[in-house]
Amino acid sequence: MDNEQIVATEEVAAPAEQSEARENREPREQREARPAFRNKRRKKVCAYCADKVDYLDYKDTLRMKKNLSERYKILPRRVTGTCARHQRQLTIAVKRARHLALIPYITD
Repeated sequence: MDNEQIVATEEVAAPAEQSEARENREPREQREARPAFRNKRRKKVCAYCADKVDYLDYKDTLRMKKNLSERYKILPRRVTGTCARHQRQLTIAVKRARHLALIPYITD
């Protein structure tokens, strides 16, 4: 019988902690009244579109290195802001430059 009573008290304690957490939470009206501009970020602009680059050349390693991490991995579009068209061209140019040893595959 003692075991049943202990189990019952543990089950009752959990909802009480949840109700305390709900009381400490900010009311819905205040959460909804917050300014919405905090979550909005400025859209990144493709550097290649801004410079009006039609074709990314694999020999232009300085321009490509801006889109590579310190370990020479190609950075994704969401990080750099490069458009889809130029990201595809960049990937091909980096792979060609790596093949010709203009850019290393990895750092030492």
